[in-house]
Amino acid sequence: MKKKRGQMQLSFGMIFSIILVVVFLGFAFYAIKTFLAFQDSAKAGKLFDELQSDIDRIWKSSQSSEQQEYVVPSGADFVCFIDFSSDAKGADSIFYTELERSDYGSENLAFYPVKFTGFESKEIKHIDIEETTAEENPLCIKTSNGRVSLILKKDFGEALVTVSK
Repeated sequence: MKKKRGQMQLSFGMIFSIILVVVFLGFAFYAIKTFLAFQDSAKAGKLFDELQSDIDRIWKSSQSSEQQEYVVPSGADFVCFIDFSSDAKGADSIFYTELERSDYGSENLAFYPVKFTGFESKEIKHIDIEETTAEENPLCIKTSNGRVSLILKKDFGEALVTVSK
């Protein structure tokens, strides 16, 4: 008896279809990754806008003390208020050197770890950064479940708003 061997043949159409499926899956994963990165940039922008709006409102009042909560980007472990014109001091002074890489001139708010393209740091106006960072420079507030809680305060006779944990 003669044994026959089976031969597996794939047509050109089948090979082309497999290649197309692989290309489409690669593009889909790339698109998802890009949209997730865009989501983090949007969260950072929203945090900056909401924080500036709340600080402006408190700055215009004669006296206020409020605790506010903000959504932070997924990769941010800390939100740091920093005075780059002063030396590092306090418990979070180990972050100072890395945060300096995000300083482009007048920034006073940064995320740690520094890795957000376009949103590493930002200048928030009407903050008394010297008073905010008097004890700790940088003043880093730990995020919890994608949120950060800050106390915004202004007393009678003060011209600017201070931020605390």
